[in-house]
Amino acid sequence: MPSFRTNRIVPHPARAMFDLVADVEAYPNFLPLCRALTIRERSVLPDGRSLLVADMEVGYRAIRERFTSRVTCDPENLDILVEYVDGPFRHLENRWHFLERGERSCKIEFDIAYEFKSRTLAVLVGGMFETAFRKFAEAFENRADLVYGRAG
Repeated sequence: MPSFRTNRIVPHPARAMFDLVADVEAYPNFLPLCRALTIRERSVLPDGRSLLVADMEVGYRAIRERFTSRVTCDPENLDILVEYVDGPFRHLENRWHFLERGERSCKIEFDIAYEFKSRTLAVLVGGMFETAFRKFAEAFENRADLVYGRAG
C-alpha cells in the first residue's frame, strides 16, 4: 500500500498549527486540488476530542472525485486522525501530530497511507500523489505564515 511520511519544523507554535489543520472548512481557500469541502456532522466526544465527518471534492484537470472522511481532533495531545469513510479509495488514513520546539516553533509529523479502489485511477493519479502531499505541506506552512505572520 502506498504511503507518504514527512516531518517538518515550522516557525509557529504547535497549538497554532494544530488549529490551522483542524480548520478543515478553510481548505478550499488554500489547499491544492481541494475544490470543495462540506461538513456533514460535528460533535464533541466525552473525552474532549472533536469529531467531524466531511465530504471533500478534489480535482486535477479533468479528474474530479469526492470522498468522505471522519476527522478526530485531539487538542490535548495535538493529534489529528483522518479516517476514510467512502469514495474512490479502498483505504485512506492520515495522521497529523504537532510537537512543541520552543515557544515559537514546532515539529509537524504527517503520515498517510492510501490505496485506490480503481486500478485505472491509481495509474492516472497515483504517481502524482507524493508530489501533491509535498505541496500540501507547503500550503499549510504558507497558510500559517499568512494567518499568524511570517516568523523571523
